[in-house]
Amino acid sequence: MLIPQKYKFIVQLGRALHKYGVPSYKSQIYLTEIAEKKNIRGSFMDTPTWINYVFYEEDEQTYSVVECIPPGELNLGALSKIVEITDKVLSNDMSFGDAKIDIENIDNAKSPYGNISELTAFMLSAGSFCIILDTNWNSVFVAAFLGIVIFSITMLAKKSGYIRSTLESLVGFTSTIITGLLSLYFTDINIPMIILASIIVFIPGLALTTALEEITSKNLVSGTAKLFDALVSLFKQFFGVILGFSILPLFVDLQPQEVIRNIPEWMDYIAVIGLSFALMPAFKTQVRDVFLSVLTGLLAFVITYVLAFTGMLVSVFLGTIAIVLVSKLFSKINKSPQLVFLTTGIIMLVPGSKAFIGLSSVFMDPSIPMQSNIGGQVFYIFMGIIGGLIFSGTFNASGLKRS
Repeated sequence: MLIPQKYKFIVQLGRALHKYGVPSYKSQIYLTEIAEKKNIRGSFMDTPTWINYVFYEEDEQTYSVVECIPPGELNLGALSKIVEITDKVLSNDMSFGDAKIDIENIDNAKSPYGNISELTAFMLSAGSFCIILDTNWNSVFVAAFLGIVIFSITMLAKKSGYIRSTLESLVGFTSTIITGLLSLYFTDINIPMIILASIIVFIPGLALTTALEEITSKNLVSGTAKLFDALVSLFKQFFGVILGFSILPLFVDLQPQEVIRNIPEWMDYIAVIGLSFALMPAFKTQVRDVFLSVLTGLLAFVITYVLAFTGMLVSVFLGTIAIVLVSKLFSKINKSPQLVFLTTGIIMLVPGSKAFIGLSSVFMDPSIPMQSNIGGQVFYIFMGIIGGLIFSGTFNASGLKRS
């Protein structure tokens, strides 16, 4: 049975939103709104591995389409173009057929960021996050060097299925081994923080937040699946680190080191800007949105820092609401989806790194009480973010619209 062209566009749009990492509940709401505006009756269900479309005709005839699609990765640049094409369809400036072709062209388009930009992003993210973790300059330089190593592994993963399947554990293991060996020459470096900083791009903090966001929106199937996927990814990385620490004593006599912190506090602001810039290639953000996206990340850090006196839960809650409002403003200014700016701001708040540190303290040295309240901190941050999203009214498809 041939499916009408107008339905094919909805199918193509849903596939694109899924592929570019849009939360399932937002995709479903957005597809429903688009269908209603074009007088199409339909219902849609998006899960991490498949999408179900059902279209209803007046004569009781229905069209059903089920697609099996692998989980997507966030691509904010492509998402902006998808929304722009959809707006043209809604305003009747573009036909369904032309829109379908344009979406396919986006799929085949090259990334605006080359290998040099991605390499720089890996180095910048590792070095910047190491500064935020309050270490020292030697630790920062070692973390930046490890960023080069991790980038090389990710490039090999694109050509090898085996490396791709073991990537999370492999980067954690490699980072641990190299850091342990370098500690023989740089005796003042902070080994745990360097390892965390070097693999920060793999820590699923945003994925954990998205999963809880979907569960909160009552999208239980997709949210639960994504939650366990993020947790498994976290444990894969942690396994690689633990394996590295288990092998290192066979070759290196690791001794407790006194870490000298010689980085001034004001460098944290520079580091946040650097980390925000490093996220741009990872999210494939359009060049026109880079400045405001980086500014959103900086504002997220500053707002929560200024409100720190209110406590972790309240500061993150108020910070999330503020970032939502800022994202709406920047969306109006740049005519880009709000999600483009909101993502950068939220990722500065997510507790993925704290969860990783908590695992380390429990499994590597449970006698150390320093991180005994890490679980509570992670829980408070998650509650603050989700609560902020709820009270700011973002549990709809507004993040996919251009203001």
